[in-house]
Amino acid sequence: MTSVSLEALLRRDRTIVAATLTLVTALAWVYLLILARQITSPGMSMPDMPNMTMAEPALRPWSAADFGVTFAMWAVMMIGMMIPSAATMILLYARVARQAAQQGRPLAATGWFAAGYILSWTAFSVVATVAQGLLQRAALLTPALAASTNRVGGVILIAAGIYQWTVLKNACLTHCRGTLEFVQAHGGFKKTVAGSLGMGFHHGLYCVGCCWVLMVLLFAGGVMNILWIAAIAAFVLMEKVLPGGYVISRLAGVGFVAAGLWLIL
Repeated sequence: MTSVSLEALLRRDRTIVAATLTLVTALAWVYLLILARQITSPGMSMPDMPNMTMAEPALRPWSAADFGVTFAMWAVMMIGMMIPSAATMILLYARVARQAAQQGRPLAATGWFAAGYILSWTAFSVVATVAQGLLQRAALLTPALAASTNRVGGVILIAAGIYQWTVLKNACLTHCRGTLEFVQAHGGFKKTVAGSLGMGFHHGLYCVGCCWVLMVLLFAGGVMNILWIAAIAAFVLMEKVLPGGYVISRLAGVGFVAAGLWLIL
């Protein structure tokens, strides 16, 4: 590859990265739409969900296959919901990597940073899968994977609303919003694959700390309720990128508590 063609490729790298992120997100949402249609179709069995039909919840213990299918659902869902809000940081990495390559000090490929970020949400998906299994076992979820009673849904909403006002939430949101500040605080982007993967994972952990309770809200409105999933994903994006993100976060907390009380009462 000539130096001219390499320079042209480097100039297009942000476009390539953006297109890749868009494609990955779109594929994740297509999967979710197909799965949601299977779950919500009246009388249709749900081969992609363990031990369940539309007539009764899963009460027997899961097999390894059951766990794997449910884990895949959560992992793909997290990619579809969280990649858009992480795009700013990933594109920043791509820009810095291009500049570093032009200066003869190349960084690890952008994909390694993105993979580290996805890995953090994959770890969360394991926890979410276990939680779903326990809730189904206790008959606290309907066959459509929503809270079985208003009281259960209300408690989830109230807990989420309270978390929106905590110091931990605020600290994690600060790291998620402050892309340059995060990079500077961690010594800049890394040249090695391990360093880049670890930094992406570290950034993802802050996002998990910021948004995990919003994902728990899926159990209130329906894990496979596409409108509910889309609403939460849009809220996560607004919380992270809009100038008034902190205000949006706390106002939503008040709204969650009010909605939870309304459900219970």
